[in-house]
Amino acid sequence: MISHRFVDANGIRLHIAECGTGPLVILCHGFPESWYSWRHQLCALADAGFHAVAPDMRGYGQSSCPDEIERYTLFHLLGDVVALADALATEPAVIAGHDWGAPVAWHAGLLRPDRFRAVIALSVPFRPRSRARPTTVMPQNEREQFYQLYFQTPGVAEAELEADVRRSIRTMLLAASGDVPVRSTPQVPGTESPVHPIAMVRRGGGILGRWKDQPPLPGWLSEADVDFYATEFARTGFRGGLNWYRNIDRNWELLAPFDGVKLGVPALFVAGERDLVVGFSGARELIANMRTWVPELRRSIMLAGCGHWTQQERAREVSSAMIEFLRGL
Repeated sequence: MISHRFVDANGIRLHIAECGTGPLVILCHGFPESWYSWRHQLCALADAGFHAVAPDMRGYGQSSCPDEIERYTLFHLLGDVVALADALATEPAVIAGHDWGAPVAWHAGLLRPDRFRAVIALSVPFRPRSRARPTTVMPQNEREQFYQLYFQTPGVAEAELEADVRRSIRTMLLAASGDVPVRSTPQVPGTESPVHPIAMVRRGGGILGRWKDQPPLPGWLSEADVDFYATEFARTGFRGGLNWYRNIDRNWELLAPFDGVKLGVPALFVAGERDLVVGFSGARELIANMRTWVPELRRSIMLAGCGHWTQQERAREVSSAMIEFLRGL
């Protein structure tokens, strides 16, 4: 049975959902989600003999949501999970992350291997620090821009997404899933790299603009699930989650001292073949060559027909892969 409580960590208050007893596994969600995205894995890991803990990450759900943009750097997020691990266990934990939670998990293993003995990453592969400031190389042209550029200006995306929170959540979950066909183009005009079309935002429009229809929900997602997310974001707004994106360049600057460092702990990577992240420029090459930077990568799994919401779309397969990996440590 999943229980809930609050933990004071790194100067903020984190709401956590937890289940089971045993070795600690911390589960970090992405955007626009909450602890709830790990609802299936919490129970599966507990049944397998682990203490599974899924926090509402900084800026989400019932956890603290600082006002200042600069309080959402990757180092703040790492501080949160280190403090959470310290509060819950004396032994090193395993950390898992999906979407934005994946960079948190990768860097937790990279920078604090004493505290995190293994990493499980979903959707987002390990990406070594780039030579150029990230926002300067994101695709854009006169008509469209990469969605992460659209998120940069405070208040703009918030106004669009908060106008009808339930529709926004439903649209984003459907659009990035593996169940809704996308009429993709191989390349965004005016850019040199192919980009998944739902990752591009029309200038003067919005991230939801190309999704007018509301098709039926797939089997992995119920109206009650949408209601849960919508209720959370109707209360908190989207600013906290969007502030993670507004620190992308700042993270790049802060990580300069660790350029070239390789991950030294065991790792598992799982993604969907239809994940929009897999369609980003260079992502497939990163996945194919990930052992260059993650020498202890035990397994890399690509799930046929699966989209971005990996642990929800393929709950049983992801849970089984995680448990197999954990038992092999």
